[in-house]
Amino acid sequence: MEENPADARILLARATELVPLSVDLWLALARLENYENAKKVLNRARTHVPTSHEVWIAAARLEEQQGNEKMTDKIISRAVTVLSEKGSVLGREQWLQEAEKCEKEGSVGTCQAIVRNTIGMGVEEQDKKTIWMEDAESCISHGSIETARVIYAQALKAFPGKKSIWRRAAFLEKSHGTRESLEELLQRAVRFCPQAEVLWLMGAKEKWLAGDVDGARFILTEAFKANPNSEQIWLAAVKLEAENGEYERARMLLRRAREQAGTEKVWMKSIVLERQLGNIDEALTMLDEALVQYPTFDKLWMIKGQIEDEKGELPTARVTYTKAVKNCPKSVPLWILSSRLEEKAGLLIKARATLERGRLLNPKTPELWCEAVRVELRGNNISMAKALLAKALQECPSSGLLWSEAIFMEPRPQRKTKSVDALKKCDNDAIVIATVARLFWAERKVDKARTWFEKAVKVDPDRGDSWAWYYKFECQHGAEQQQQDVITRCVAAEPHHGEQWQIVAKDMKNVGKNVEEILKLVAQIKI
Repeated sequence: MEENPADARILLARATELVPLSVDLWLALARLENYENAKKVLNRARTHVPTSHEVWIAAARLEEQQGNEKMTDKIISRAVTVLSEKGSVLGREQWLQEAEKCEKEGSVGTCQAIVRNTIGMGVEEQDKKTIWMEDAESCISHGSIETARVIYAQALKAFPGKKSIWRRAAFLEKSHGTRESLEELLQRAVRFCPQAEVLWLMGAKEKWLAGDVDGARFILTEAFKANPNSEQIWLAAVKLEAENGEYERARMLLRRAREQAGTEKVWMKSIVLERQLGNIDEALTMLDEALVQYPTFDKLWMIKGQIEDEKGELPTARVTYTKAVKNCPKSVPLWILSSRLEEKAGLLIKARATLERGRLLNPKTPELWCEAVRVELRGNNISMAKALLAKALQECPSSGLLWSEAIFMEPRPQRKTKSVDALKKCDNDAIVIATVARLFWAERKVDKARTWFEKAVKVDPDRGDSWAWYYKFECQHGAEQQQQDVITRCVAAEPHHGEQWQIVAKDMKNVGKNVEEILKLVAQIKI
């Protein structure tokens, strides 16, 4: 049949006469015909097999190929009506599957027409939003992006004021659309949901990433008009100016923000900017003012203690941390900073006592136990460190942080056994998974190490330390392309957590550095 289309047509025409109920034969014949004849074939097919949705869809696809968009929609609309009259039991789920199939085969117009005409079938008004969002998520997971896109479009027609739908549609465009399609969607979104700060911020960020700083400024100005007291929008505007070196503009914005939306975060950003610019006395004056208003905001105390520590004023810093833990007894980082100050001053007993008090007030906190273990390790009290770690694991049996510490405290031959215990106790913990990867790396089992590093960054893409280890590993064992791949994915993930990651990212010397630069700095540390 393949060899001669004319013969094939004759054969198939005869076949449809002999077996008129075979949908496949009709469709095969239609595919071999020109547009006009194909139309006739499909019309004949419909009279013989009136309950076949495949014939209707083929007719819609035929029109789409001719560029007859309206006709495509009309045919699908008619198909839905006729098939339900003829008792065809095609439900909305099956129609959606057909839409996805059309997308996969390149008939996007037909796919869209199917969704538009069938998405609401049998769905109660109050369930529409939930069900449609589930439909879209399901399509995305199958890679049916166009189907998901048209589901969101229909949902937005029905619920134009729902910012959650706009957000999802925006994330779809960000991942799978073009910069233009995302911008266009966000512009429509803020018209319908002017109070949705996140949509304004996404729009501004996209402009900024495209190098259009003035465009980003304009969007934030419009956002201010709609949300005059929004802390998020103030801080985004400040970040835009500061990261583009417009420090005076940033300071002016912060001054106005403190007057209009004077939140603890606005005060903190003001103080951080002054510190970044080297205006330490100004930062300390602001800190004193802010701490009167927000005595329980632990980050302000941290900044104050760190500035005093950096200036070498250990007694002053000690007073600050003492007040800090009184005001914020639940702040784990403050207890750790306070203990480290005592350790720095050579007062090990005081450092231990500080962590003990912290643990009393914050039971079952792995970070405080881990710091106590490390204090002993730094002081070379190995037996004390081991005893503490055993207690710590009794209190926090599923802490990846503590298990990772436990693995590395074992002699090399026992580490593997310990890591098996760790994986049993804390399933899917990124710290433990990265630790296992490092063990394989140490044994030169390159493929296994890569697999485990890959797993670590997938389990928790927000943990920067895993990315740094992975990158460091690829620098040693991978090709340039593999190193670049880790960088690209890390930049997309924008990690914020991880012990070393935070130390490097929050270091004043690294202010304004991007994700790639931070990644490379963390990877250089002997961690």
